[in-house]
Amino acid sequence: MATVHVRDVSDHTLTTLKVRAARSGQSLQSYLRELLELEAETLTPEEAAERARDIASRSTVTADDVVDAVAEMREARR
Repeated sequence: MATVHVRDVSDHTLTTLKVRAARSGQSLQSYLRELLELEAETLTPEEAAERARDIASRSTVTADDVVDAVAEMREARR
């Protein structure tokens, strides 16, 4: 596992993070690791768009298929 050092963190920021870690019952290290892992797992809009394009490129469903399916569902509710 890698080690990360962060320099030049303001006193205010450090205090805030320490308080949040304590309130969640975690050490500062555990709290920050959890924040970093969550950030790494969250797709950016660009990554999400790329993933959607990749999925769409492998699909045979057309926009007309989607429109027809929505129309059928609306008609079934009537």
